[in-house]
Amino acid sequence: MKSSAALRHRATLPCKNKKNAHRGARTHDHKSGPKSQQNKSDKSLPSAHSLLALTASLLTGTLSSPLDVINEIEREARSGSPISARRIRMAGSVRKAKENGKEKRVKSDNPWLASNPSKRWGEAFFLLYTPFWLTLCLGIVVPFKLYEDFKELEYLLLGLVSAVPAVLIPIFIVGKADSGKSWKDRYWVKANLWIIIFSYVGNYFWTHYFFSVLGASYTFPSWRMNNVPHTTFLLTHSCFLFYHMASNMTLRRLRQAIADLPSSIRFLMEAAWIFALSYFIAYLETLAISNFPYYDFIDRSLMYKVGSLFYAIYFFVSFPMFLRIDENADDKWGLPRVAIDALGAAMLVTIILDLWRIFLGPIVTIPESRQCTAQPGLVWFPVQNGSA
Repeated sequence: MKSSAALRHRATLPCKNKKNAHRGARTHDHKSGPKSQQNKSDKSLPSAHSLLALTASLLTGTLSSPLDVINEIEREARSGSPISARRIRMAGSVRKAKENGKEKRVKSDNPWLASNPSKRWGEAFFLLYTPFWLTLCLGIVVPFKLYEDFKELEYLLLGLVSAVPAVLIPIFIVGKADSGKSWKDRYWVKANLWIIIFSYVGNYFWTHYFFSVLGASYTFPSWRMNNVPHTTFLLTHSCFLFYHMASNMTLRRLRQAIADLPSSIRFLMEAAWIFALSYFIAYLETLAISNFPYYDFIDRSLMYKVGSLFYAIYFFVSFPMFLRIDENADDKWGLPRVAIDALGAAMLVTIILDLWRIFLGPIVTIPESRQCTAQPGLVWFPVQNGSA
């Protein structure tokens, strides 16, 4: 009996111990519970410093919506660390990058280069491609007078070999900056489209001003459109790509150098640089092809001095307009906008050239066979029977 009573007594001890342990735990929770819960709730609420930082960021636009603020508060609650201004700026940058569907742009330390990685790669490609076609035309064909054996087909092939790789190579050799982009968002596509439109208008229409105002003429055998050789359409594309890449880089460098000057001074200095660069390029091109005998002028020396100024009008308009493509991160350029911009630039050049023709007239005496018999109107419209 004693042994059985002892066993029952021992069996009841764990239950009592459990009750006592449970009671002790409840007593301990009762004593320390409010303080513990308070600490837990303190961690779930943002500090006053964090609230001030979040409010300031919302007002300044670093975080654009209350949802961004809530997300930052939740992150603070999970991490247990206060929200700093640096964390807010980083969060805002990541949010903007996600909204744009691309990584945050990293500005180049080089003042000559574009901050847009795609544009930076495109400009570098076009500049590196330039020696290829330049050596082919001015380093091989002209000095060795290979053109003497050229017929229509050879001239056309020369133009194709010079211009087409500027479009084909970036399709197969994709830069790192363009690897995650759609083809229509890549800078080299936009640059090619703009130059194609601008140079097409220049050849189809403005070449006739060279005929009737500057006294120029093409005498080599060629297939033509609107009396303009096909090969000049192609060679102009390569030339203009090079000219506009050089203009982009120099204008960008100039703008950074004079950024602290008054706006009126900046405008005058930039206009002076565009004028000087445009005239220099126009003069240099005229001089570079002087050894090619089948692009002739009535007065070559006058063409160098005055005709180069006429030619420079192209670039007075195109250099500052072309630079705008993808230059600023917040200014998006789609292909329709690129095309419209190129057409607008071409129209402005057309107006200026025709005003020169009407009010200043030819720089040399033009033979009757090249003259437009009526003063008003556009030079490429032929005049029949002395009436427009």
